[in-house]
Amino acid sequence: QVQMVESGGGLVQAGGSLRLSCTASGLTLDDYAMGWFRQAPGKEREGVSCISRSAERTYYADSVKGRFTISRDNAKNTLYLQMSSLKPEDTTMSYCAADYRGDDSCSGSWDQVFAYHHWGQGTQVTVSS
Repeated sequence: QVQMVESGGGLVQAGGSLRLSCTASGLTLDDYAMGWFRQAPGKEREGVSCISRSAERTYYADSVKGRFTISRDNAKNTLYLQMSSLKPEDTTMSYCAADYRGDDSCSGSWDQVFAYHHWGQGTQVTVSS
């Protein structure tokens, strides 16, 4: 019923930019805080960013702060991640996730997988040096 589909991944040179999108169906996006996660081969899935239901609050991992910007368009049921100044260590599978909430905040555990109700299938981001 609920489906989350990421797009916008690809191959980019170090220093370049990409914009990821996540379009949801079967849910009303403005009922959910939304997160981006990423996972490199052999490593744990790590939280990248979270945005609250109305976009009043945003959170970022230290590793991406100042380089990535999370945003959302609730009317389009779409979440975005604008990535700039990309580094080879940003080479990961990127996932969007949805957290059903009754407030306009992200979970205190926003960077943890267990905090989210729904997940997309992922899109690959590869950064060459």
